[in-house]
Amino acid sequence: MLTAPKKIINAWAMYDWANSSYSLIITSAIFPAYYTAIAPPQVEFIGRSYDRSALASYAISFSFLIIAFLSPILSSIADYKGNKKSFMKFFCYLGSAACCSMIFLTKEHIGLGIVASIIASIGYCGSIVFYNAYLPEIAAEEDQDDVSAKGFALGYIGSVILMIVCLAFIMSNDKMNLGWGAWPVRLSFLSVGIWWAGFAQITFKWMPPSKPSEQNLEHSILTNGFHELKKYGTNCNIIRVYQSFCAVFSFTTWVCKR
Repeated sequence: MLTAPKKIINAWAMYDWANSSYSLIITSAIFPAYYTAIAPPQVEFIGRSYDRSALASYAISFSFLIIAFLSPILSSIADYKGNKKSFMKFFCYLGSAACCSMIFLTKEHIGLGIVASIIASIGYCGSIVFYNAYLPEIAAEEDQDDVSAKGFALGYIGSVILMIVCLAFIMSNDKMNLGWGAWPVRLSFLSVGIWWAGFAQITFKWMPPSKPSEQNLEHSILTNGFHELKKYGTNCNIIRVYQSFCAVFSFTTWVCKR
């Protein structure tokens, strides 16, 4: 196949610009620091008491588990129905809305932050599944590395720009004693959601609809993805090594937190 026109390549790469602010601000920088600052050492959640750090880890792990289960099903449906963009939009708006809801996160509503972080993670990971699945449809195999690198570069630049703006807002409140309390931090979460959904419109406007698969399904559309994973997992010894590493890492992490 031929690589798509530059306009489509740029539109695809812009989704990295849109969503990478989630990775930097929510996953790595501002949200974890704010959560640690306002959450008590023991957090009550769904009727049980958890260490605040452990609860945050459990929340992210749970979101990954949900995506690991849903991705093969949704990918199979999207491949054979040709509606990758629809699924991508759904997960994008889901994650964006969850980030926006974090504006209500206070020490009295820690549970809201945990639920929002789970939903935001599901939205981010889910949209990335279909975002990456678009790459073979718009770029020839020999161009895919360059196109992917362009997306990564735009994502880095976009996330850093929003991060600088958010930090400047937060630091000005502290240094100038504006008396806004935690509002600058919480507004940064809102800005991530708006940034994510807003710039994603460029992607959604210019990206062409995905093409339905011409291959015949060997299994049910709901289970075909799992069968494909099983087939490739059987042929790739690296999968077994990765599984062993994950098991050892998870066990070690659990022991260290005891």
